Amino acid sequence: MSLRTKLLSILDVVLRVPPIFAMDSILVSGFSAFHNSNSQRIINLKAPNAPENLTADQYISIKRNITYTLVEHDDYSVLAELTDFLGWILIYSHVFLISFAMFLLPTKHLISVYVWLSSIGVIVWSYICNEEYVRFVNSLSQTTIAFELLSLNFNVIWRFLGNYLLQVFLAILFCFASSSPQKILPKRMVGLCFIIPTVLSLLPRIPNMILMFGPIAAASVAFLHVCLNVIYSAHSIFQSLYGGIIWSRTFMRHYGLYTLLENQWTRLHVPQVLRVFWLTRLTEQAVLLIADSTHEHYLDTGVISLPFDTQHLWITSKQLMMRGCETVIAVLGMTSVVSSICYQIGSLMQSFLLVEDPEDRSIGTVSAILFFILALQTGLTGMEPEKRLLRLYRNLCLVSTAILHFIHNMVSPLLFSLSASRNMSINRHGRALLVCLFLVVFPIWFLSHLWSYHPVSTWLLAVSAFSVEVIIKVVMSLLIYGLFMIDAYRSTIWEQLDDYVYYIKATGSTVEFIIGIFLFFNGAWILLFESGGTIRALMMCVHAYFNIWLQAKSEATEEQLRKFDDVCAICYQELNTARITRCNHYFHGVCLRKWLYVQDICPLCHETLYAITEDEANDNEAEHDHMD
Repeated sequence: MSLRTKLLSILDVVLRVPPIFAMDSILVSGFSAFHNSNSQRIINLKAPNAPENLTADQYISIKRNITYTLVEHDDYSVLAELTDFLGWILIYSHVFLISFAMFLLPTKHLISVYVWLSSIGVIVWSYICNEEYVRFVNSLSQTTIAFELLSLNFNVIWRFLGNYLLQVFLAILFCFASSSPQKILPKRMVGLCFIIPTVLSLLPRIPNMILMFGPIAAASVAFLHVCLNVIYSAHSIFQSLYGGIIWSRTFMRHYGLYTLLENQWTRLHVPQVLRVFWLTRLTEQAVLLIADSTHEHYLDTGVISLPFDTQHLWITSKQLMMRGCETVIAVLGMTSVVSSICYQIGSLMQSFLLVEDPEDRSIGTVSAILFFILALQTGLTGMEPEKRLLRLYRNLCLVSTAILHFIHNMVSPLLFSLSASRNMSINRHGRALLVCLFLVVFPIWFLSHLWSYHPVSTWLLAVSAFSVEVIIKVVMSLLIYGLFMIDAYRSTIWEQLDDYVYYIKATGSTVEFIIGIFLFFNGAWILLFESGGTIRALMMCVHAYFNIWLQAKSEATEEQLRKFDDVCAICYQELNTARITRCNHYFHGVCLRKWLYVQDICPLCHETLYAITEDEANDNEAEHDHMD
């Protein structure tokens, strides 16, 4: 990727962050205010024959056929408040939809929108400065600006020249930002309108009404120019949008909805935009919290200092995490950050294990989906701050167990490949065994910590089951790895090896099946007796199916063997059971393992099933020479 392409991608990401902030601000301030207003309205209603001082929830629980009477409001005020309430909902909804539409715009049109918004910002800035200058001129009731300038009044000269130069600068910015053709309104003529109030102030005996009208007139002309510019460009924008809709329909007809969504996901740089949004939002809130703490410390002690003690940092971190998932958009941003962290963990593990498998890096995507679904089904955004922090902590614990399963899925095939192919590289074996040691020690420490500080609950039982499952999988993998390594050093064929491997796998599959049954009943309990348990129970069942049931079925199924209907290409015997290589070829498990003793390629297509580097090959040769 060239430098220009990278810079354009960064620019596109930066341009799409403000609409996300606008939508998030509406969710934080707008709709939450509507909810609070609605709750307060319920409190202000009183049911006949009902006890005093009822809360909103208690009123909701009263029968629906109770007739409510107003306590503090008459019918007109209630109707006015309801109209105002609906009006604000309509306004916030339109702003939200406009922000979302801005986010979806192509980069070219998005830049045009920012140009228009910057033009409006320049107009507002010019109006405020002109209004302030006119008030200053009107305060000189006994004299005029021209007289004061001729009298070399430096205060007046400073105000006059300052406003004049500022308006000239704003006029240049406006002309630069405006992209309309000259046939609508000449840009330079519109720019001259910015200095109208400054020029009018020099005229002698000018009425105050005309002088006060100057800033409004200047801003109105410039705003009219922007409106005409928008109207002139509306046709091309709508034509582009219509062309985009036609293109999307054609693309979806040929390639499907999923491919279209994936294409737009890439075009909009959604993960990067959400990540930048959440980190920027977190930084903004951190600055505000530190500023508030510094102000409180100054009021208490009279000394300005930044509170950097451990307790304050811990409290600030908790508040940031609570605020970092208070809206759905904030949760999406946090999900993107979690996805990036998990992806880096997967890449780090691949680098440490010296393997390269693109499928293993899907840990970021799967972890992000898991985290977001957990946030939705637990109602993370609608909780109280303290409960939200606790739920976030629990969700992250579940995501951590999923990461452990992914790491095991990386290291387990590597262990079998190293042992079956007689690769004696101490470096590769040592790295894989260190990861296995981590997968055993960390879950044990993790469970001891959780059981020490948390009471027994369905969440804790689920995390414990997932962690124990990881430990069992690692132990089974190490046992099979040990048997293969013993067989590699034997000079004769070990005929009982396959039986021992079968017994170990059968034992591990049995234990995993028991864990799956436990998770099923745990999910049923959540579904029946806990709020929001439907998705949680469904996720546990999905986990039990994909990570336990399908993992237990490691060999080819009877249906696959029936469709294959052929013999093993190594021994030419009938395939009652078979192993499937990554190139989708079928062999007896024993035959394939013996083949890998001498070759690391597929017997049929010669695709590399396991590759080692040149340094490792030299290490193997040196070690074999040493053994000889």
